[in-house]
Amino acid sequence: MRVIAGTAKGRKLKAPPGSPTRPVTDRIKEALFNVIGHDIPGASFLDLFAGSGSVGIEALSRGAARVIFIDNHPAAVAVIRENLKHCGFQSGFEVYRNDVFKAIPILNKRKLVFDYIYVDPPFTQHQLFPAVIQVIDDVPVLATGGVMIIRVPRGEPLPDLRKLESFRSDSYGESTLVYYQHRNRGIDQDGTVRDT
Repeated sequence: MRVIAGTAKGRKLKAPPGSPTRPVTDRIKEALFNVIGHDIPGASFLDLFAGSGSVGIEALSRGAARVIFIDNHPAAVAVIRENLKHCGFQSGFEVYRNDVFKAIPILNKRKLVFDYIYVDPPFTQHQLFPAVIQVIDDVPVLATGGVMIIRVPRGEPLPDLRKLESFRSDSYGESTLVYYQHRNRGIDQDGTVRDT
């Protein structure tokens, strides 16, 4: 894994040893930022089930104002901190070892909202996919004009949500990225999110 663009471009990233997650490939990460990258400078970004921190670090490298990393595994949290240091980042981020389902209400109590929320649960724990997007639908941590992206196994069924709706789905090998926005938002053909 490496940082694809921005201030830390080309820096190699470590993966947590024995991690239950499937690390995001550079191809998938590049495709993700081809969709959202133009709006990353100055944005707030939440990286859930962060693993190595690769996606959040990419956002920092591309100019995100704040990135919060959440993972429940001590090895992952240690690797995220190591990767951040290796990339030269000293500010603009927070790293927490916590259960995602406990962390989201805490972030809400802090009155934090995010322009982008990236969710990458372990592929082996299928119950997490509907549960985590339901929590994000219920707890207002996604900004009005924000986008949530979840990586799921190809063909994974996801529930309909009350406040959020999917507007894009792209598959890469065994993975699919599903994009969500608030129902009062729209998406232009070039991928730009707009008010409706």
